[in-house]
Amino acid sequence: MNRPETTTHFGFKTVPADEKSGMVRDVFDSVAPKYDLMNDLMSGGIHRLWKNALISQLRPRAGMSLLDVGGGTGDVAFRFLKNGGGTVTVVDINEEMLSVGRDRAIDRGILDNINWMPGDAEALPITDASVDAYTIAFCIRNVTNPHRALEEARRVLRPGGRFLCLEFSTVALPWLSRLYDTYSFNILPTLGASIAGDAEAYQYLAESIRKFPLQKEFAGMIEKAGFGKVSYRNLSGGIAAIHSAWRI
Repeated sequence: MNRPETTTHFGFKTVPADEKSGMVRDVFDSVAPKYDLMNDLMSGGIHRLWKNALISQLRPRAGMSLLDVGGGTGDVAFRFLKNGGGTVTVVDINEEMLSVGRDRAIDRGILDNINWMPGDAEALPITDASVDAYTIAFCIRNVTNPHRALEEARRVLRPGGRFLCLEFSTVALPWLSRLYDTYSFNILPTLGASIAGDAEAYQYLAESIRKFPLQKEFAGMIEKAGFGKVSYRNLSGGIAAIHSAWRI
């Protein structure tokens, strides 16, 4: 078991570990009403293709149960159900994000086979070995102890269950990396200020991406948590990546 850290990073800042989750909650409380609009604007809609790729790799089927962690506004959950999945439980530490997700589900007429549950990725309110698949999209870099979140993912999955993580990652192409840095640290906070009314939240977003482990390093963390058949594939030149593994 990993010992709890006394300090951790919040973007480029060093903060007490026991304060990070509250700081992250404040960020997403602030941006929740405009979160999906900002995703479209800041990615040019490409995040939709990334999430489609995640679901395509998952291959939902009737009877499959999915736990989607950190998916408060429902993007992954809705795609799972639309593509033939059985039941999905969305767990998110942020009540504001869950509220947005519930409203979106009602607006779309999605009332069955979906559950919304407040909870922490590091201490999931889910029974051991109870779900067929676990997804986490653009969330794990925000948790205080990613190792603990990975251990929790393994705990709740049934033997043979699928783990998939979609996360911003390290750009593989030097020219794209330079362009991406300019966009992230100059344009993104300005966009966040004008649309979501919070430049600091999107400054944190850019910084948190740079603090996330390299693709191979994160794959090693997944293996250390007890998963097998760990692999990853880059999306859009490494701006994002999907990590895949199986519960053994």
